[in-house]
Amino acid sequence: MNRDEVYKPDKMRQKVEDYYGKTLKGSHDLKTSACCPIDAMPEYLKPFLSNVHPEVSARFYGCGSPIPFAIEGLRVVDIGCGTGRDCFILSQMIGSGGTVIGVDMTVEQLDITRKYEKWHIDRFRLNTSNLQFRQGFIEDLSFIEDNAVDVVVSNCVINLSADKTAVFREIHRILKPGGELFFSDVFSDRRIPQNLAEDNIMLGECLGGALYREDFRRMMASTGFEDVRCVQQSPIEITDPDIQAMAGNIRFNSATIRAFKLTLEDRCEDYGQIATYNGGMRFSEHRFILDDHHTFFKDKALPVCGNTADMLSQTRYASYFTVTERKQHFGLFDCHDGSSKPSPASTGDCC
Repeated sequence: MNRDEVYKPDKMRQKVEDYYGKTLKGSHDLKTSACCPIDAMPEYLKPFLSNVHPEVSARFYGCGSPIPFAIEGLRVVDIGCGTGRDCFILSQMIGSGGTVIGVDMTVEQLDITRKYEKWHIDRFRLNTSNLQFRQGFIEDLSFIEDNAVDVVVSNCVINLSADKTAVFREIHRILKPGGELFFSDVFSDRRIPQNLAEDNIMLGECLGGALYREDFRRMMASTGFEDVRCVQQSPIEITDPDIQAMAGNIRFNSATIRAFKLTLEDRCEDYGQIATYNGGMRFSEHRFILDDHHTFFKDKALPVCGNTADMLSQTRYASYFTVTERKQHFGLFDCHDGSSKPSPASTGDCC
């Protein structure tokens, strides 16, 4: 019997709702370093953050900055949006021609979101609101139609779900072909024991539900994401002695992950393809980081595997790249040639 069969989703949901709706009053109440400090945010995002109401920012519990480039005018869904901090950042970047849909199950969180929604729209000087907020479960996004969303983001929330496979399956369903999943979350170097997974504090601190990287790899492949890339990661420091004692030798890290709704191969194959970044992407004019071992500098050609070529040529990034066509197969692509070693949180052969 697997953990989800023993540990019922309704029970887990109630624990999460209580922790984020009643126990935590702000990010200062957290007992680990999973929540990223403001100074860890990329510089280009800080002006957008300065326009977010302080009460919204104070109740931010994310572990990264999963805000991708080239999202102007797109339809973006933030699953587990909390008080809406990332939604309000996305709203400014997307502009009036796009839509941001925030989904969260915790009433207390959404109450703060809605309290300041008009305040933010006035602050952003938008003619009309490009924001929608829905109370709901991230395992069931049935209010969003198939193939309807350009980008899905999430910030340290999927670990809180008792049915993560359902979450990734729903994300894959609502994404358009070529659409992107870009999320930050907590990963572990082994499966979390049952008693820790059910502990209120371990769960609420995003450790009890941390994704063991090998199970994550299998889960993503089973839901249609064959090649998943790690963009960046950092270790999580546990400062509370009681949590340290419970965690023992388990190592946790926060990681930002990128995946696309594309038909990709389960290994990185070499077709002799070359990709060149042509520049022009807002906030990333001179270089584009696809993942932790693919950095494309403007006008510099780079050999890429077939999967990477498709990620750049069959998505919204296509207008920024020149990618040569497949002409001949040369076997497996040597992903370590001239690049960094694979990240422990990565799932594809090329990452």
